Amino acid sequence: MMDEQALRALTAGWPGVSTDLKWDDDLCFLVGGKMFCVLCLTGRERGKLSFKVEDARFLELTDRPGFRPAPYLARAHWVTLDDPSVLPRAELEAFVRRAYELVRAKLTKKQQRELGAG
Repeated sequence: MMDEQALRALTAGWPGVSTDLKWDDDLCFLVGGKMFCVLCLTGRERGKLSFKVEDARFLELTDRPGFRPAPYLARAHWVTLDDPSVLPRAELEAFVRRAYELVRAKLTKKQQRELGAG
């Protein structure tokens, strides 16, 4: 299961990762101040996980069972998993890591250097 504790443990050693509670319910994982993953903690969306994916994979993934375009963020190629447990843990961890890498790559070269190895 990919809950708050598991996500925090997964991302703990990644350079520049921080968290912020937004919109009352959502725990956002950020790198360089930019979101790469969001977990809903409370309310009717509780447990849903959203993250950035490669532009070229967005349509492929939203055609897969369990995935859908992320509300408000689909235009930036984000997907939502209503039930993250439908994926094997290793695959889900790889998606979250790739989301981190995609967002980090869009930071300025200076910001990337300041974050160090990633």
